[in-house]
Parts: sequence; C-alpha cells; structure tokens
Amino acid sequence: MTDTGPRNTRQRRAVESALRRTDDFVSAQDLHGKLREIGDSVGLATVYRTLGLMAESGAVDMIRAEDGEARYRLCESEDHHHHLVCRVCGRTVEVEEPLAEKWASDMAAAHGFTDVSHTLEIFGTCLTCAESR
Repeated sequence: MTDTGPRNTRQRRAVESALRRTDDFVSAQDLHGKLREIGDSVGLATVYRTLGLMAESGAVDMIRAEDGEARYRLCESEDHHHHLVCRVCGRTVEVEEPLAEKWASDMAAAHGFTDVSHTLEIFGTCLTCAESR
C-alpha cells in the first residue's frame, strides 16, 4: 500500500481505493462524490485532508487545472515528472524532460533562488480528441 501519512485509517484506505479506480486526475469533490456513490461515508473535509497528505508524501500527483482547481491522481512514477493533459477528455501522460529541469534550475540561479522545486503541466488536445472534432 502507498504511504499516505502517519496513520492508515479506514478513510485513507477508502480514498486510495477510489483513486485506484480512477484513470485520470480527479478533484476532491468528484472523488468525494464517487465515494458517496458506493456508500462510503468519508467526509469531504477528510477527502481534502487525505489528498493533501498523500500529495505531500508523493503518493499522488496534484495538478492545478486551467480553472485553478486542484486535481489528484495516484503517481505512476516515483521519479520527478511533468504532465501533458488533454483539455477535452482529461487524458494525462507523464513525461520527463531534462531540458525543462535545466531551464528551471538556470532560471532559479539567475534570480538568486535556491532550494527550488517546480511543477509543469502542459494543456492541449490529445490526438484522439483532435481527430474526433
């Protein structure tokens, strides 16, 4: 089981199980709705708190969608990576890009920043969605 924080409660196991049944990034509210649909009584605040802890521990990826809402998905890779996200269907591809890493490091150094981290999400339309238009 993925490390989701200091305690492995029933609620945390339920959130992780729901995430395992979700292929794409999902908001805390949507995940809460999925839990309610299957009869699980995990509260919305608990879902938010659990997802936050899982994101801090690296168990889930968190992205900010173009509308600003945080969305979560279980990590497929333990290595640092970025995401390509389809605006139409939500399909997400994890990508690694050494040039982006160098650029982020160079930008931070040029402006006197140390101990930096970064995220990169690229939004577009996947080939399947583009072909169906």
